[in-house]
Amino acid sequence: MVSQSPSSTSLPPAETQTTRPAPTKPAGRPAPAAKPGQPSKAAAAERSVAADVPIEDYSGGSRFWLFNAVPSWLVSMVVHAVVLLVLAIWTVTIETEDLRKVLTVVKNDEVEEIQEFEMEPIEQVDITKEIVDQQLVEMPSNDELVEITELGPANDVDAQAIKIELSPFGEQMAPLNDLMREIGTIDGTGFVGRGQAQRGKMARAAGANDASEAAVAAALKWLAEHQLADGGWNFDHRGGKCLGRCRQSGSLDSARNGATAMALLPFLGAGQTHKEGDYQKVVEAGLRYLRLNAKLSEGGATFEDGGNMYSHGMCAIVLCEAYGMTHDKDLMAPAQAALNYISYAQDPNGGGWRYSAKMPGDTSVVGWQLMALKSGHLAYLLVPENTVRGAIKFLDSVQSDSGSAYGYTDPGSAPATNSIGLLCRMYTGWKHDHPALQRGVKALSATGPSTSNMYYNYYATQVMRHYEGDEWDAWNVKMRDWLVGTQSKEGHMKGSWYIEGDHGSTVGGRVYSTSMATMILEVYYRHMPIYGKQASTENFPL
Repeated sequence: MVSQSPSSTSLPPAETQTTRPAPTKPAGRPAPAAKPGQPSKAAAAERSVAADVPIEDYSGGSRFWLFNAVPSWLVSMVVHAVVLLVLAIWTVTIETEDLRKVLTVVKNDEVEEIQEFEMEPIEQVDITKEIVDQQLVEMPSNDELVEITELGPANDVDAQAIKIELSPFGEQMAPLNDLMREIGTIDGTGFVGRGQAQRGKMARAAGANDASEAAVAAALKWLAEHQLADGGWNFDHRGGKCLGRCRQSGSLDSARNGATAMALLPFLGAGQTHKEGDYQKVVEAGLRYLRLNAKLSEGGATFEDGGNMYSHGMCAIVLCEAYGMTHDKDLMAPAQAALNYISYAQDPNGGGWRYSAKMPGDTSVVGWQLMALKSGHLAYLLVPENTVRGAIKFLDSVQSDSGSAYGYTDPGSAPATNSIGLLCRMYTGWKHDHPALQRGVKALSATGPSTSNMYYNYYATQVMRHYEGDEWDAWNVKMRDWLVGTQSKEGHMKGSWYIEGDHGSTVGGRVYSTSMATMILEVYYRHMPIYGKQASTENFPL
């Protein structure tokens, strides 16, 4: 090798250098120091790397060849590849471990206790006009509504009636107990008596017979045959399939909603709904007709132009019963809206109802609204306590003899108003041994069923059924057998009634008489007796 001074920075040409293996040094000995005038090994190595040639006495051996003979880019690539491989193995290991933990089922004693927290109370929301706007989906526009005029005043007391019983009210929602079976239906509390499982047994026990049940079946068939193509009914029943073959049609041909409700009530009373029974399509079409013709107003949903409360009460009962019997969510909003309007239309001073909203009340219309409120109560809809209190205030204002008799708009006494007032008192909490109730029942029993006033018969039969005892047994035989005997047996009128006498039969005709008579014959199972052994004696004070 050519010698050079320590200060020299130049190297001889590569081809003039000789490469020798590095000398072997004894193990454990320190490397010899550089001699004077000879470059240090570190400086020589630096110059060797710069010249890309090995230094003959560098002690790195084969490692020197690995890192100096291999190109730098290849070394970098290998290093990066190793790093990436390590990272990949580490990630897969973590994910696999996490997954194993997720899929592992631990024992109960290994689960950490979760800190308890308190639920925020849920705010109660009334079903108001906004909700009704969303849920009353089949509401037509104004130009699609059937033109309807309000029901005439009728002899007031002698107007169309409906059927439903009440018992003492709760504050807003009916509690779940035996009292809720008072109105009986398809599947459980509230309406069990109308279902096939209970109807036959209750009918026999309460005084029905084969003839009375056959009369109910024939009446339902007649009503179904007189349904119009739009799903509704008309008190003037000569249209549709009848073609005038039935006599004694009603003169009130504009109250279509009232006629439809009266025709539907006997179906519901017999356990026939749009979900169950032989007349599902009939009932479904009738309910749809009422929903299509309901009109939203300031206070809720109304029926018949002018908000006539006779028709409104009947329609509200139908919707509440149908909802309570089937739990059909599509009926909930219309039914609640009808109840809302009853509260809105109540006389704010006297607590009663009459033909239009806020009018001073009369006993006849009050009976309809109170029955509608009870139907809603049994269907677990909202019934304001103050509305019921107002009705009690009205009853107090028209009672006579401490409550055994009732007048129309003032204190008085008449068979029809007496029966309405007594039934309402039963609904709102009077006990079986109330002196005024006892006197009133004795008076009705002494009068007996009427052969000309179906409105009176309808209410008085319910009073006697709830009161039971000897008075009921005597009443039932007369009422039942007279109705069975007066039902039409031949021709197109077969299964119907026309009882001439009260104003309702004049304006409502054969549809009205048939509806009233059928509901009277359904009283055995339509309503659980308020004071009977199967009914609760618990009172809901207001």
